[in-house]
Amino acid sequence: MSKPAQPSRRHALKLLASAPMLPLGAFASTALLAGCATSPARGFAGCSFTSMAAPTLANPAAMATTTVGSSLAVRFADHSVQNYKLAYTPFFITGDQVPDGKGGRVLSGGYFDIRNQPIIDRSVPGKERHMFSDAPDGTSLLKLDRASVPGVKGQPVFAVVQFEYTSNDLSGTDAYGTLPSPIAVLTLDQNPKTGKLDLVKYHNVDMSKVHGLWITCGSSLSPWNTHLSSEEYEPDAPFVATNAQFRKFSQNLYGNETQANPYHYGHLPEVTVNPDGTGTVKKHYNLGRISHELVQVMPDNRTVLMGDDATNSGLFVFVADREKDLSAGTLYVAKLGSGFSINPADAGAALSWIKLGHATSAEIEKMADTLKPADIMTVLKTDPNDASFSKIFYNGNANWVKIKPGMEKAAAFLETHRYAYLMGGSMGFSKMEGTTVNIKDKIAYSALQNIQDSMVKTGKGWNAESGIALDKALVAGGVMAHQLAGGQKDTAGAMIASEWMPVHTRAMLMGEDIAADALGNKSNPNKIGNPDNLKFSEKMRTLFIGEDSGSHINNFLWAYNVDTKELSRLMSMPAGAEATGLHVADDINGWTYITSNFQHAGDWSALHKVVQPTLDPLVRANYKDRYGAAVGYLTAEPSAMRLSA
Repeated sequence: MSKPAQPSRRHALKLLASAPMLPLGAFASTALLAGCATSPARGFAGCSFTSMAAPTLANPAAMATTTVGSSLAVRFADHSVQNYKLAYTPFFITGDQVPDGKGGRVLSGGYFDIRNQPIIDRSVPGKERHMFSDAPDGTSLLKLDRASVPGVKGQPVFAVVQFEYTSNDLSGTDAYGTLPSPIAVLTLDQNPKTGKLDLVKYHNVDMSKVHGLWITCGSSLSPWNTHLSSEEYEPDAPFVATNAQFRKFSQNLYGNETQANPYHYGHLPEVTVNPDGTGTVKKHYNLGRISHELVQVMPDNRTVLMGDDATNSGLFVFVADREKDLSAGTLYVAKLGSGFSINPADAGAALSWIKLGHATSAEIEKMADTLKPADIMTVLKTDPNDASFSKIFYNGNANWVKIKPGMEKAAAFLETHRYAYLMGGSMGFSKMEGTTVNIKDKIAYSALQNIQDSMVKTGKGWNAESGIALDKALVAGGVMAHQLAGGQKDTAGAMIASEWMPVHTRAMLMGEDIAADALGNKSNPNKIGNPDNLKFSEKMRTLFIGEDSGSHINNFLWAYNVDTKELSRLMSMPAGAEATGLHVADDINGWTYITSNFQHAGDWSALHKVVQPTLDPLVRANYKDRYGAAVGYLTAEPSAMRLSA
């Protein structure tokens, strides 16, 4: 996810790649029993949220933590209405000791090396400690048949939680992207009478067989009940020798600065949860090596729409050969037709699709193991004045590239951004982040965390070939809607084996840049600002939006009803935090849940100069001196609603 102009540490690094995540106040798993679920005897007719006000310095405590002041009204077929007050309940604050399911305790959010040994922060002599994350991110909530975990008294429910990074070591040194991202499986005990979820087991997934993970960001639950993770800001392989961040990552993971291979990162990990509350992982190498954010698998179990969180990013789709199996398939990049606009009143633009290649994960992994960047293409940062080179833009900067003979497939899957540009893809988006789908209307949604740089004429990385030529930036960003259809051919005339391809895109919901208000907000706090995580609830007909904002003092979780067009603020994150980990489960054993996390509370920038003196001590008191972040869920008081009698 990311931040605009000048916000946080992650944003600065992410600006070469992306930015931080939404501040949802920890891991907000929203048991939206409060939601639009009800007993069939009465019949569910619909629901609506009541929006909360944004917190202000009149109540600084509310600005320094996760704050919920919203409610949900559930309408029944008999015309009755029941109202529910929403509330937030954490599972833990990262850095807490939590149950390991074996009678012991384990550090939540803790980092481990390739040998599964704890990574120790030794930056301050005498204060050595196991490092842990302040940035919980992508989350999936699921249930399994025949699950059995000791300690569960009600029904076992599982959450898969990934941790993107930690902001600083004990000495205050920036640690973004220098540690291998952990993923944990949480076993939760679901109370059958109230829907309440309690943590009974925390299992850290072994990442040694997939070379560790690099900067995991957003995630989604596949239709076949696995957790689809991400690795964003792929290391720039041709220039990795000068990448101090990647060298530190290699040192922390392997114990030396040179062993990590950049081509092993920037892919799509998939986590399978076992009935005993453990988990296993595999990494798919054939979905393009891009800045993977939050992917969405369509109802056909084969078509994967992918977010690409970068400057000069693209809209990518992967179509698997077989259902529920991402090990082989075809990768496509979108090309925009005329009419691209960020004005919701405009018609938008058609999308066509360029085939980049077909591959299995195994063959691309073998290429990653054996090929060096110079084997695939020559990449220069200055003009060689040689007509055999092509000028492209990569991450906001001009490159001159030439593919080595016979290396097109390797380029397509290991240097995907550069190859997609060469093939004519519209590589002009800035921070195309979360994706989700509205199945009934056959519409997918993509979040543009900000709309600047390569999307604006004369901006950093702008190129006319992208088909995007805005006159002015919209730093607050917005949400695009893509109409989906089948029967499509790629630009070479070959049929695309999917009924769920985006064929048209238009602006749907935009933020609004403003002059700084009294608190310091630089985008309208009553509209979305820098949307990042997106999830759609079919039952509630609602698009949930989490912010990763460098323009709002507090980031928010929003609910947007696509039928009534009503936008409701559900929750506020601690100031300086990013909202992450958004997930919606319409029905788990009759209860409805929304998960959402926050990360890096109190990540101050110039935006926060008015509030920082007041809020900094409060945030530090709430979240382990700013080293911790919450993981939990949003529920109703005193209990959630059941979906069945």
